[in-house]
Amino acid sequence: MVNATVDIFIQFFLMIVLAAGMFVAMLWIVHRLMPTSRNPNKGIPYECGVRPTGDARVPYNVHYYLVAVLFVLFDLEAVFMYPWAVTLRTLGTVAFVDMLVFIAILLVGFVYAWKKGVLSWE
Repeated sequence: MVNATVDIFIQFFLMIVLAAGMFVAMLWIVHRLMPTSRNPNKGIPYECGVRPTGDARVPYNVHYYLVAVLFVLFDLEAVFMYPWAVTLRTLGTVAFVDMLVFIAILLVGFVYAWKKGVLSWE
């Protein structure tokens, strides 16, 4: 029993050594093969060597986020409706009523967003 435990620890130790060796080897390979540039502008954080102008934290209109959330909402509605429509005959009337309730809840949210002016683009 002790001999089997020692074998497990030896295998674990060898696995750790092998993983560390692969880690060091990969770092060395990447360092040797990575492209280098003599252009000092390539070291700046973004914009591919072109000097950045202005602040990176430009405020965006909240309207973009609201439209994105509504898109995800109605996209998920379509994802839920497709399998329901395929299996509607086998599911029966209860599934039909459940989907009508689901669509009604989404319709209430859509009307609310419409009344708030989320869908009007200026």
